[in-house]
Amino acid sequence: MTTAQLSTEIWHSMSIIADDEGLMRRAAKYLRNLAAEKAADPTEMSREDFFARVDKAEKQIANGQCRSFSNAKEMNEWLAAL
Repeated sequence: MTTAQLSTEIWHSMSIIADDEGLMRRAAKYLRNLAAEKAADPTEMSREDFFARVDKAEKQIANGQCRSFSNAKEMNEWLAAL
């Protein structure tokens, strides 16, 4: 489902409950909670931060400060040893 389709579905559902104050309050509370979850997402970063991390990683690779694996088994063995 595309973002436009989701938006249409949400607006349609909102129009159905718009005349019921109790349902609208519940929807508003739920949406506030969703927005708070997104704001609190520790994995989310700005575009600038992302590319700064990529640049740092590329420098580490160029300086030989990285670990590489020739196959998945080798990588899994290393991960299991952690």
